[in-house]
Amino acid sequence: MLLHNLSANNSELLRFVSEIRDVEIQKDSLRFRRNLERIGEIMAYEMSKTFNYEPKEVQTPLGTSPTFESTDQIVISTILRAGLPFHQGFLSYFDRAENAFVSAYRKYKDALKFEICIEYLASPDLNGKTLIVADPMLATGGSLELAYGALLTKGKPARTLIASVIASQQAVDYLAKKFPDDNISLWTAAIDPELNEHAYIIPGLGDAGDLAFGVKL
Repeated sequence: MLLHNLSANNSELLRFVSEIRDVEIQKDSLRFRRNLERIGEIMAYEMSKTFNYEPKEVQTPLGTSPTFESTDQIVISTILRAGLPFHQGFLSYFDRAENAFVSAYRKYKDALKFEICIEYLASPDLNGKTLIVADPMLATGGSLELAYGALLTKGKPARTLIASVIASQQAVDYLAKKFPDDNISLWTAAIDPELNEHAYIIPGLGDAGDLAFGVKL
């Protein structure tokens, strides 16, 4: 698995990541959602540099202009519900993409033990396409692994790009072992060092779904 850590170089991306972490700015859910979108937009632009392109010409009022256009058939998939604003950032750039949605959640047996469950899947045919799996928080990597397995029932993509806002080092290591192939890559805006006893990313930002859409029961 190829790793692209976009925080390795300083850019305006760092401001958006800092804002979604900030406990004061988090009180504004609209701003939180918009910052997730902005991070998705930046990541989409960076990903587009790795796509396949072919030359074409555009007719202008005064002549023709040479350019290049991507030949990748893109499917943007999202793990509900926290992934929705992040997904929208990708869709703003890849506006001709197809879309897929997976519901994955933690079912707690007690305060510290849980299993990950998949309840819902809607996806187009994935055979031969470029699949983007958008999951803003990669804690253990378990929900991503299950969601990706569910998506593969809809076909084999030519390549898969896993997108996260914040990933734990544990999740990065786990996914590298699970997905050794170079046709799968992980793109993240930050890598945090550890998980706590509840498997939450530290320092992280809290529950992205709750911050974007309100506290759930």
